[in-house]
Amino acid sequence: MSGQRIVVVGAGHVGLYAALRLQKKLRRAIGTGQAEVIVVDPQPNMTYQPFLPEAAAGSISPRHAVVPLRRELQRCRVVSGEVTRIIHARKVAIVEPITGPALELAYDHIIVAPGSVSRTLPIPGLREHGIGFKTIGEAIYLRNHVLDRLDVAATTTDAATRTRALSFVVVGGGYAGIEALAEMEDMARNALQYYKGLTVADMRWVLVEATTRVLPEVDRDMGAYTVRKLLERGLDIRLGTRLESCVDGNVVLSDGETFAADTIVWTAGVRPAPMLNQTDLPRDDKGRLTCTATLQLVGVDGNLVEGAWSAGDCASVPDLSGEAGALCSPSAQHAVRQAKRLADNIVLVLRGRAPVPYRHQHVGSVASLGLHKGVAQVYGVKLTGLPAWFMHRTYHMSRIPSLNRKVRVVVDWTLALFTKREVVSLGQLQHPKDSFTDVTPSVLPKERHHI
Repeated sequence: MSGQRIVVVGAGHVGLYAALRLQKKLRRAIGTGQAEVIVVDPQPNMTYQPFLPEAAAGSISPRHAVVPLRRELQRCRVVSGEVTRIIHARKVAIVEPITGPALELAYDHIIVAPGSVSRTLPIPGLREHGIGFKTIGEAIYLRNHVLDRLDVAATTTDAATRTRALSFVVVGGGYAGIEALAEMEDMARNALQYYKGLTVADMRWVLVEATTRVLPEVDRDMGAYTVRKLLERGLDIRLGTRLESCVDGNVVLSDGETFAADTIVWTAGVRPAPMLNQTDLPRDDKGRLTCTATLQLVGVDGNLVEGAWSAGDCASVPDLSGEAGALCSPSAQHAVRQAKRLADNIVLVLRGRAPVPYRHQHVGSVASLGLHKGVAQVYGVKLTGLPAWFMHRTYHMSRIPSLNRKVRVVVDWTLALFTKREVVSLGQLQHPKDSFTDVTPSVLPKERHHI
């Protein structure tokens, strides 16, 4: 194991959990020159994405949905920067730090886990008026934006402006879209008690899904239950419908419906991080890194790429528990379990032993539909309503890394039982310098005369 350096690209679910596992398994070797683990990510924290809907809705503090890397990875070296290129033929990664010249990191093993980005389509107006839902920044922005639209609607005397402000569109009927829609509508519904002149009937929440079902990870009857419950709350569910355009906020749907909306949230799928285009590593036709069941990269010739590993959203991993040719879905459940198997396999290889294939029995799926509402399908058992919501919270509380974050999230939930939901907008966070800039004159620098 002498002098082994392991570089982890990305500190998402795979990167952080793999680094935590390596830190534990190689405890005696790290820091002695026998092993070094380097984690590279442009952000100083890992975002636990399943908590984004609750953070956006004010059920937990946004700070508690992120895990600080340096606190949790004290035996690893954390580099704040972005890997812009991987040259595996030379076993080096090129890192662009926050400031300063690029770094060249040599490695013996590399875990390529930059994750994914929103899979967008060339829809007119989407770039200018859409917002994703994959980062804590987007979750905070969406919360502030929705509450700001309520302020606009309560203040304006123009009917068209009010209708536009109170129209909210979510594109994508997977977990991210359903939970974002349900949690944000629940928050806005609660906030309306403080807005005289506005009622729940004034709001219009629209879900646009191109297929004919929602929550494809659960059985159809559970998806149908979800749609039924959302319809009972007055939400507009458009299945088999596509967003055609949203230029200037004017939403055009494929079923012919046209209306204006100030809020358009895009959650329609993900694709591998574009950084993978700057590598010499093997990928499939969807741009994912091709892996064996042991989470090692494999070329088109069937030969292993020595020292290269991957898992999660950006990897094509065989699902040994499924049918022949099946691949693991890009879910947090797989990412966390793959990360631990991957780290254990690296330790096995370093100790001269054979890696073990990743095999996982699907536990099930859970989804929140707002406060005290949810759906769950766990080990074949189907739950709805309060029990499913409790199952959702219990599962994700157990999954978020570190005891520190678990305690903080539980405290947030406990306080929410005895206090009212926070419905304050901190919209100035989006443009914090505006008030200072407005009162500060622009002054040109004086010319210096050299003698």
